Amino acid sequence: QVQLVESGGGLVQAGGSLRLSCAASGRTFGNYAMGWFRQAPGKEREFAAAINWSGGSTYYADSVKGRFTISRDNAKNTVYLRMNSLKPEDTAVYYCAARNTAVGATRQVEYTYWGQGTQVTVSS
Repeated sequence: QVQLVESGGGLVQAGGSLRLSCAASGRTFGNYAMGWFRQAPGKEREFAAAINWSGGSTYYADSVKGRFTISRDNAKNTVYLRMNSLKPEDTAVYYCAARNTAVGATRQVEYTYWGQGTQVTVSS
């Protein structure tokens, strides 16, 4: 069982930056691939970024590639999402997710554990 708690969301102006954190419980965090997903108002939840168990491989949605960076610190049981050059269309609730396998994935159904989400609002 893994419990995930996101933090770091907030209100930021367009062009600004935020760093989201997702703290995981459990001593086997290093065995899990992690992902970030987001859900904008009135839209379905969508993939943003994923990272494999070691941090050596990362995956990004085209909409965030070049602006967002996913990373992890297995010693701290934490995964991060650094978001730069934020746009109003990045406004969403951001969720982190974990899957008990080494390789990251882009589909929601591939993930077993989910956090409660953190709100990111980008003003124009």
